[in-house]
This record gives sequence, structure tokens and C-alpha cells, in this order.
Amino acid sequence: MYRNKYRLIVPFLIPSILLYVTFVLYPYGRAMYISLTQWRGLSKPPVFIGLENFSKMLGDSNFWNALGNNAFYIVSLPIFTIGLALFFAFVLTQGARFARFYRITFFFPQVMSMVAIGVLWSFVYHPTIGFLNSFLKLIGMSNPPVWLGNPDYVLTALSSVAVWQAVGFFMVLFIAAMESIPATYYEAAMIDGASQWHIFWNITIPLIWGTIQTALIFIMIEATSMFTITQTMTEGGPSRGSEVLSTYLYNEAFINSNFGYGTAIAVALFFLTLFISVILTRLLRRESLEF
Repeated sequence: MYRNKYRLIVPFLIPSILLYVTFVLYPYGRAMYISLTQWRGLSKPPVFIGLENFSKMLGDSNFWNALGNNAFYIVSLPIFTIGLALFFAFVLTQGARFARFYRITFFFPQVMSMVAIGVLWSFVYHPTIGFLNSFLKLIGMSNPPVWLGNPDYVLTALSSVAVWQAVGFFMVLFIAAMESIPATYYEAAMIDGASQWHIFWNITIPLIWGTIQTALIFIMIEATSMFTITQTMTEGGPSRGSEVLSTYLYNEAFINSNFGYGTAIAVALFFLTLFISVILTRLLRRESLEF
């Protein structure tokens, strides 16, 4: 019986396995090999140099600068994105007026191209004709900041765009999870005199914790990348003030034709993302609650 079952299953699995090996495992393996070579691209074959690229990385101040910028996003994006998404989701599931309109409005940035969002916000942050500085001048600020031209402000400006783009998606995700909670739980808590804060913290959060955990992993993965917004709005400037690992490896590989070192940075970014995902999964692990 089992042999007949496997004879039926295996022919259907083979095409999927071949596609996975060809388009996932082989590129990963090839990237690992290229990271151990010195290669200028399509001209000469790669020259194996072992761990020299990774050794160079340890003493590369530009690499550590980019990693530090990624660390800023890793800390800031989850706090503001998940925090705002939870707040909006809870408010809109409590019978707020025009809730459907707000859901569509908050979710709208999610359907836009990231490149279009970058271009749009570049105009918003423009120092002379941008909406933000025009508004700040209107309310009395005589010399508003150059948001994308000052290393002190550029990371905050870009992270604000990332939060604006992502918060609607996670809000809808949390709304779906919250609406699956039986209303009797909330009714019982209100009869006992619990405040909205206690209901949110002691009932809503524990019952949607699995969704929150998934959302945190997603936003952390985005925080380790931040390529599209950064490349579109600042290209890593000013003075590498907004450069992240993804833009740094892009410049090394495709601008400087240093594919070996660029791929080594990509491998380091891969293991960083994997490490953060594993640590988050372990730290946020809780016993699932059924209802």
C-alpha cells in the first residue's frame, strides 16, 4: 500500500524538486563559492582566494557603517510599525466610525510600487519645494532640516517612509486576527470592569501572539534589506549616511565590478537575516492559546 502511494507521489514531486534545486539551491551554492573568489564579472573566471573577502570585511569601515545603519532599522522599524499597526487595528475593531474607509486608506501604500513610493517621498522631503518643509515654514520654522541631505536626519526620514508603507499591511493582518477572537471574551472582561487597556493587553495580545510573532519576523527581514527605498531616495548618501548592506553590496558588485567581495557581503547579510529570524523565533516562542 505504501509503495503504491509513493509511486504516485514521487513523479509529481520530481519537477518541483528539480525547479527548487535549479532556482534556489544552486544559486545559493554558487553565491557561496563566488564569495570565496576574486571576480570582476563576466571577463575572467573567478580566482579562488579562500576567506580573504570575509577577512577584508572585518576591517572595512564602510561595511560596519552599513551594518550600523541596518541596526538602526532593526530597532526602529519593528517598534513603530508593529506598535502603530496594533493600535490602529484595535481601534478599528472597536466599532470606530468609517472603519472600512480607514482600512482602505491605511492599506493603500501597500499596493504601490516601492520605487514610486521612494520618488513620491523624495518630493515630500525636498528642501525647497517639498510639502514637509513648506508646512514647517508655514507654522513658523524659518530653517527646516534638509531631510535627505543631512546624515543626522536621513535615517529617520527613510525609516518613516518604511513605516508609512508597511503599517497598513500589518494593520489588516492584525484586524483579521482580532476579528477571529470570540466577542464573549471581551463582553466578560467588560462585565468584570476591565479597562480598554487591560482588555487589549491581557486578552487581545495573548490571543494574537502568533500573528505578532510572524509580523515581527517579516519586518525584521525588511529591516535587514531596505534596498529599494534607500537606492531610490538617497543611493546611500549623503556621505554614506544612509548606506545599508544591500546597497553597499550592490555598489561593490555592479558599480565597482567587485563581484567576489559584493557576494561575500550578500552571504554575510544572508546569515545575519537567518540569525535574527532564529533568535526572534526562540525569544518570542509562547504556548499557543486556543479559543
